[in-house]
Amino acid sequence: MDRHDTKKESSVRTRRAIVNILKQHGPLDAVTIASELSLSGMAIRQHLYALQEERLVEFEEEARPMGRPAKLWRLTKEANKLFPSGYSDLTISLIESMKEAFGEEGLEKLLAVRNKKQMELYLAQMADGDGLREKLEKLSSIRTGEGYMAEVQEQPDGSLLFIEKHCPICEAVATCSGLCRNEMDMFRAIVGDDAGMERVEHLLTGGTRCVYKITPPPVI
Repeated sequence: MDRHDTKKESSVRTRRAIVNILKQHGPLDAVTIASELSLSGMAIRQHLYALQEERLVEFEEEARPMGRPAKLWRLTKEANKLFPSGYSDLTISLIESMKEAFGEEGLEKLLAVRNKKQMELYLAQMADGDGLREKLEKLSSIRTGEGYMAEVQEQPDGSLLFIEKHCPICEAVATCSGLCRNEMDMFRAIVGDDAGMERVEHLLTGGTRCVYKITPPPVI
């Protein structure tokens, strides 16, 4: 491999690393990304502008107390093609075929069966989880294995955030809202009736991720 090819391969790796960082952390400025990759801000900006030309990233300006506004870079919807898609084309085609064959009511019944089986599988894998936090950590591990890039974050007020940074079935969910609704029902069943849960960020409504806020039950 000659010097030009080596440089090109290094650029590809760096740009993919930038994309992964933005997927994990959301909008960031070039300086923060540079610190994550131990590169100069100037080098990162060059890569960001190259990614912008590919329509994979975009930025918005954020005012700062001193100096010029900072550019906060984030991924575009086009960048989703770089992450697992969950066979979206096939899934969408099957959903449309099921609607045609069984109607909306029949599709809902099929989704209910899928949801029941999925919840049984999750609960079996989480059977030894002790407490809400541990159960959510186990669920996070399962969902990450399925391509959702999930994690749990504890908040200062004691609540927990269950975060999914990617949705491998996003296009299918856009076609069939029942998939998303069933997942909400499934998460509620897992955390239990005593815990509060609400979705505070949603990919399908313009968010960069799906975030569920879980409030533990009061200690008696």
